[in-house]
Amino acid sequence: MTAEEFNAQLGLCQFLPGPNVINLAVVVGKRYQGLPGAIVAPVGLLGGPFLIVLVLAMLYDAYGSLPLAQGMLRGIAAVGCGLLFAMAWRMAMAIKDKAAFLPFTILVVAAIAWLRWPMPLVMLGGLLLSGGVAYWKLGRR
Repeated sequence: MTAEEFNAQLGLCQFLPGPNVINLAVVVGKRYQGLPGAIVAPVGLLGGPFLIVLVLAMLYDAYGSLPLAQGMLRGIAAVGCGLLFAMAWRMAMAIKDKAAFLPFTILVVAAIAWLRWPMPLVMLGGLLLSGGVAYWKLGRR
């Protein structure tokens, strides 16, 4: 598969619903081995991580109530939160028109965290409001 073919397939897989890497595994597997390849490629891709998670679940079942395990899991949760906030910060710094969209961030946090509104409704409202602002900003140029 050439680099151009790979990029075209990846573009298609990003358009399709579902995880991009799984979609790409299905497409590449089908291309080289037909239907069996389309089945085996994602299974091979997910098999190792599935087994690791299964072993971790069995270890948690056996040792999860120990204070040492609980402390370790709290630390892992803190690291996960830090990574999430770091990613959000980097994404926010990449937005060119930050000032125009900052109120939407504040409104979403207020609606979900403080007012406890359902996330699908908040997402729909945010989509409509931010889409309207983006349309208005593009229309002025």
